[in-house]
Amino acid sequence: MEHQALYRKYRPQTFGEVIGQEHITRAIENQIASGKLSHAYLFTGSRGIGKTSVARIFAKAVNCENNKNGSPCGECATCKRLEKENDINIIEIDAASNNRVDDIREIREKVKFMPVGAKYKVYIIDEVHMLTDSAFNALLKTLEEPPSHVIFILATTEVHKLPATILSRCIRFDFRLLSVDELTKLLADIFTEEGIEYERDALRAIAASGEGSVRDTLSVADCIVAYSGNKVTKADVQKVLGTTDYDLLLKFYDLLLDREIGDLLSFIDGLDKSGKNMSVFVKELSKHARNLLVCSTCQKPNDILALPEEVLERCKVQAQKTDEKKLISYLQIFAGAENELRYTLSPRLLLEALSLTAMLGGSSEDVKKN
Repeated sequence: MEHQALYRKYRPQTFGEVIGQEHITRAIENQIASGKLSHAYLFTGSRGIGKTSVARIFAKAVNCENNKNGSPCGECATCKRLEKENDINIIEIDAASNNRVDDIREIREKVKFMPVGAKYKVYIIDEVHMLTDSAFNALLKTLEEPPSHVIFILATTEVHKLPATILSRCIRFDFRLLSVDELTKLLADIFTEEGIEYERDALRAIAASGEGSVRDTLSVADCIVAYSGNKVTKADVQKVLGTTDYDLLLKFYDLLLDREIGDLLSFIDGLDKSGKNMSVFVKELSKHARNLLVCSTCQKPNDILALPEEVLERCKVQAQKTDEKKLISYLQIFAGAENELRYTLSPRLLLEALSLTAMLGGSSEDVKKN
């Protein structure tokens, strides 16, 4: 049987299955249940957090014969028909490849036709910010006064590129990135359903790599499962992603704070010989500086960091060895060098320069000058 990607297999089919966007799904459910629908909606937010999924659920819900408190029942004939990707009443348009004025004029001509076997025709225009200026102008009139049987849902990752005239005609919903805890729970549920054994720390590492995106997290999970088989361990995740163990980060910063130049250079030599990705390591160093800063300045640091308790305690101890000014400097030095590491011919040499600059109290600009 052909393998189906996890993000496709576990795409939510009802509003209740959407995670992390309750502030949006509840508002939409209330509108559908009360029948007080708008003619145009704008879904904005980062990639892979549910904009298109919610738009598809919305399209089913407004046409469902027996919707349950605003959510599609999934059982009626209309719901089953609308689940098919080629249904003529749900029109998905990728504005990245259909961004010309002629493409929008074609929509204007077709919106006048009534839906077939449904109450509404729903147009989902993804990446709408890619439309040309003339295409936006062509869309404007239709968006302002569409036929009563048409609903537009515009989705974008770059809302600042949309004209004010378009924004003013839509009800806007801002999708948020998901927390590591939310993504970890999702992975646990999916792995249990798939019969895959896992270590809790492995799931947290996968969730953290997704950086708030459900789709990215599940894509990473697919890669890990392909490597690990039916048992996912933290070590496997680190091998596949090239992520750094907390022990290495804590050891590095101990040497940095103790100003042990020779030992720090030997430590970097060991990383290089073990095949560590220096670019990833520098990114982790900037995150660790931020973690220490949070431990140093916040009353409840783990509300922000969501670290394992043992690691959190070690970070608190390490944070007491320095001050906020130095931590901010470390954060600026390592975070500011991520782009340089992509293009340098010697990542190891650059990491050594960054480390010594941080140890001796310099700045990222000093590294660039040298």
